[in-house]
Amino acid sequence: MMGLLWLVPLLPFIGFIILALFGKRISNRGAAAVGCASVGLSAVISMLIAADFISFNPDGRAYSQVLWTWLQVGGFRPQIGLYLDSLSLIMVLVVSFVAFFIHLYSAAYMRGDDGYSRFFAYMNLFVGSMLTLVLADNLLLLYLGWEGVGLCSYLLIGFWYRDPANIRAAVKAFIITRVGDTSMAIGLFFLFLNLGSLNIQQLLGLASRSWPIGSGMAVAGAALLLGGALGKSAQLPLQTWLPDAMAGPTPVSALIHAATMVTAGVYLIARTHVLFELAPQVQAAVAVIGAVTLLVSAASALTQVDIKRVLAYSTISQIGYMFLALGVGAWSGAIFHFMTHAFFKALLFLAAGVIITAMGGEHDIFKMGGLRKTLPLAFWAFLAGAASLAAIPFITAGFYSKDLILWSVFSSTKGGVWLWLTGLAGAFLTALYIFRVFFVVFFGQMKAIPLRKRETLFIIPLVVLAVFSVIAGFVDLPGWMGAERFTGFISTSLPLTQTLPVGGGAEFMVDLLGAVVPLIGLLFAYLIYIRKPAFAANVVRNQAGRALNRFWLAGWGFDAAYDILLVRPFDRLSRMLRGDAIDLVYSGIAWLNRLVHLLLSGTETGRLRWYVLVLGFGGAILIGIAVLL
Repeated sequence: MMGLLWLVPLLPFIGFIILALFGKRISNRGAAAVGCASVGLSAVISMLIAADFISFNPDGRAYSQVLWTWLQVGGFRPQIGLYLDSLSLIMVLVVSFVAFFIHLYSAAYMRGDDGYSRFFAYMNLFVGSMLTLVLADNLLLLYLGWEGVGLCSYLLIGFWYRDPANIRAAVKAFIITRVGDTSMAIGLFFLFLNLGSLNIQQLLGLASRSWPIGSGMAVAGAALLLGGALGKSAQLPLQTWLPDAMAGPTPVSALIHAATMVTAGVYLIARTHVLFELAPQVQAAVAVIGAVTLLVSAASALTQVDIKRVLAYSTISQIGYMFLALGVGAWSGAIFHFMTHAFFKALLFLAAGVIITAMGGEHDIFKMGGLRKTLPLAFWAFLAGAASLAAIPFITAGFYSKDLILWSVFSSTKGGVWLWLTGLAGAFLTALYIFRVFFVVFFGQMKAIPLRKRETLFIIPLVVLAVFSVIAGFVDLPGWMGAERFTGFISTSLPLTQTLPVGGGAEFMVDLLGAVVPLIGLLFAYLIYIRKPAFAANVVRNQAGRALNRFWLAGWGFDAAYDILLVRPFDRLSRMLRGDAIDLVYSGIAWLNRLVHLLLSGTETGRLRWYVLVLGFGGAILIGIAVLL
């Protein structure tokens, strides 16, 4: 089955081509069938390949498939080649599986939209680009998928392009992620010039043999790649585009946050882990950036009133956990959390979509309330997703993946108590802000009567993702509870975490604290928003509380700072230089072209004798030149 690996990214691309060329001639039902079937077949083939890989490849050897040579310039011969190991297999399974259910949900959610077939064309291109990214055996092909998901995010965020706000959000995402992409592109040039290859496995081998740990070359290469990862994964200081990306349709938000785009940076760092291990300064920066991002974003999530923006800041925070894990060398913890996060974050966005649809497009959680009885499907689905996000102990997937990260940060030789405490504080805030949304939306007084619209295509994705949000964590249990199967599987492509010698009961105590803290956060949310709902209002009535609330609501002022420091000066400079010398050069070239045009057009008189005279004169000149030379 592994010989069919090329079909995994190809099928979504085929769906995109069909929809792009014939979408206007296909009915909405046909467009949904093409979009869902192409991604669904890709998911099925991925599962068959996974079964083959696991059954007949017990030692975890990687599988390579070279399709053709892309181009050849001297010794530079990049190939269209795919590389499958335990890391890329996990990524492919999660991306294709989650994307299929988001497509299925979209078939009902987008019904009646004027751009129905265009929507599925963009979504298929998005999935195909992400699958190309995670399967690429060289950084140039990975970069093609990288830019593909960036393009699709722009198209999908601005899908409802008649609203200028949506276009501004799409452009903002495109420009900010381009900052990171520029860093990554420079990094590719740097690595090729110094190591002579962009094949990932060859490059990592050459780097480990050529550069000692801490060398300036390794630091520069890793730092440039980190710049790309920060942009795509919306980590500080390039995180401001993601909350505004909620302008797109809800299924787009689910796909960006759960299976594509923002997880690309996590994958890039994990895939090139050797470079980061050779640059401990940069790897430490990854951990610090992740720790700060998860706290800053969790605090902002606590103040948002738009249900989708809460989930957006939540994604930034959870990706921060993954960066924290990557920074301390807990590679398996980062990928495990990526997997569980994909399930519960897709579930939360799709449940939010049901709520928003039922509320006639309303996003403000404080204009909802008491929906648990009128929207039972959304209630139970959101509860499963919220519990997993909050890492409610022992019964949710999120608990086991976050627990692995916290333990790895505490025990790693590259971790430390302060980083662990940051992760623990983030766990408290996560439970507080997500159950704030849950209690406000589903309990209390009903503010408006929801529209009861039963869609079968809503039920299936929500139920399946809810199940995986609960059971997916059992593939890797803490050492004192059972076998660490996921860690063992992923260790064939990523190294194990280097840990300090700690006492036998230390892991149990760290896990116990990791279980208790989210429960405390849940209790606080219950007390504040159910038992004493006036408490939150009283907090923001005083001047300090109101100022802090505004500050966090505005994302800690990053947008305002960038506007003052970058946007306005650039705008003023552009206006000042509107007629500068550089513009005069190009204006002069245009003027000269117009002058030459006037001179030449003057020769087109329509008089035959002048044409013959000029022809004869020119012929005489040519004959004279030939004779003399």
